[in-house]
Amino acid sequence: MKTKEASLFVKNGTNYLGPFAAISALFFLWGVAHGMLDTLDKNFQELLDLKKWQSSFIQFALYGAYFGMAIPAGLYIKKWGYKKGIIFGLLLFSAGALLAAATAPFESFLLFLLCLVIVGAGLTTLETAANPYTTKLGPPETAERRINFSQSFNGLAWVVGPLVALYIYGNQSDIEGEKMKSIILPFIVIGLVVLIVAFVFMRLKLPEITEEDEDAAHGIGAVESSHEEILDVNHPRFISKKPLWKNRHFVLGFVAQACYVAAQTGVFSFLINFVTDEDMYPRFELQYAPYFLSLGFLLFMIGRISGSGLMKYFKPTKLLALYSLGILILLPIVASKLGWTSLIALYGVFFFMSIMFPTIFALAIKSLGTHTKQGASFLVMAVAGGAVFPPLMGLVADTHGMALGFLVPIPLFAFILYYAVTGYKIKE
Repeated sequence: MKTKEASLFVKNGTNYLGPFAAISALFFLWGVAHGMLDTLDKNFQELLDLKKWQSSFIQFALYGAYFGMAIPAGLYIKKWGYKKGIIFGLLLFSAGALLAAATAPFESFLLFLLCLVIVGAGLTTLETAANPYTTKLGPPETAERRINFSQSFNGLAWVVGPLVALYIYGNQSDIEGEKMKSIILPFIVIGLVVLIVAFVFMRLKLPEITEEDEDAAHGIGAVESSHEEILDVNHPRFISKKPLWKNRHFVLGFVAQACYVAAQTGVFSFLINFVTDEDMYPRFELQYAPYFLSLGFLLFMIGRISGSGLMKYFKPTKLLALYSLGILILLPIVASKLGWTSLIALYGVFFFMSIMFPTIFALAIKSLGTHTKQGASFLVMAVAGGAVFPPLMGLVADTHGMALGFLVPIPLFAFILYYAVTGYKIKE
């Protein structure tokens, strides 16, 4: 007898819980990587005497790889399939981590950034390949629930990542040749674990994903198969006939997504600077700093879970607008250096950012029909917004102080508010 939960993974008499657990592990792996790497800016500032804008090139290298690798990853997966795409992504991820450990004794920030580009290319390939699998591993009508469930592992990993970085912060040295030795063990462990996972996937049997499976997951084909054309843009089954970039709501959604990832990366990257800089109050010791980022990610995860629940009662656009407005109110408080009040306000920003990425994504691809997959690929590329913004935020922080640096994301969240109020509307 099938339980309600088991039915999430049972299709045509086959239980896909095992493969689904393997895919969910991938969400956890890249979440740990992002959570850990977002802690390293302050660490490299101390060890290599870098400015804030210079250390933010950690995010530039990692997120810049998303822009450069998204299309090649998609072409690779189209030619060789999703399973080989996952394996290729894992191998790139592992190679980048192991190379970072191997080159650490050279104490070269440039070499480290090149390793992060390889890591980022692997993460891009994984993200491009993993999501479609969750749509296959059970009934089509529960595909969205499975994706959200997998993403919860990603949120949990963002909490764990900074805790891994505690080892890096707790083993620092001023001796030449040993300044970066603290990154060696964590990156070796991560590289070897990811490599083992790659070998597991080589032997793991996973179902093939067809075009029909992906279309069904995106809601494509329902209208076409019924030979019915819905002309009302407000109808939930409306399908746009326009070329992809002629859909105003998608274009604005692409910009909003790039704005969000840019702002998110800046906030995530500089929280540790906020709580450890000498001109800040309260000020905490550097070795405990990863705990503060982990707490922020915990609030981020709580916000995502609670936000999903609230969307049963409130329209996603209204919730997105409310959360955007909340951030626009909180950021000036963060920048005002009001002690504990500013710190609590910064954690409030973490909470309110939680629903933005998936909500903007869903609004942007709505009613795209056969352009849905292409649109989704471009929205993944919008993650590259996280590459260009942190150096700007770091430059402002270097010049005017870390607190005032948190004013820089305000225009980005203002655009997200605009998108939530009117930009998301479909116009034919």
